[in-house]
Amino acid sequence: MVSWREESVDDAAAHRLLTEYFEARAADFPGGPGAYRTVFPTADQFVPPRGVFLVVEDVDDRGLPADVGCGGIREIAAGATGRRFEVKHLYLRPVTRGRGLGRALLGELEREARGFGAVELVLDTNSSLTAAGGLYRSSGFVNIPAYNDNPNATNWYSKRLD
Repeated sequence: MVSWREESVDDAAAHRLLTEYFEARAADFPGGPGAYRTVFPTADQFVPPRGVFLVVEDVDDRGLPADVGCGGIREIAAGATGRRFEVKHLYLRPVTRGRGLGRALLGELEREARGFGAVELVLDTNSSLTAAGGLYRSSGFVNIPAYNDNPNATNWYSKRLD
């Protein structure tokens, strides 16, 4: 059964999952080797009530308990409607995909953001991540103009939480 564990992005499990995520993105990123810019998050951005980083616990491909994914939210500059949080580093190991864990993790991050008083969630992604874009749109996120200068991003999304 899936569960969430709050971790610092500096802890071993979180760092391992983030490394997997960044390596997978770099390997598949449009533009070839060296086109993806890796930026490890800093722990102070993901500390309640300004943010949180979660590790997803479930089972691996052998059915054994394992850390299988991660994701976080962090507060960024307020938007026109008030307090705004950004979804970052939503990642699930390939063995878990197609089981609804991405939607569950995104929902848990949204719940956390509401608890911190957020009125809006935003995120950026790359158009090459078609499943991720589909997840965000089907979860109520809408396309918005760029709110940051992330060189890896081609699409920006927002969801009102009020």
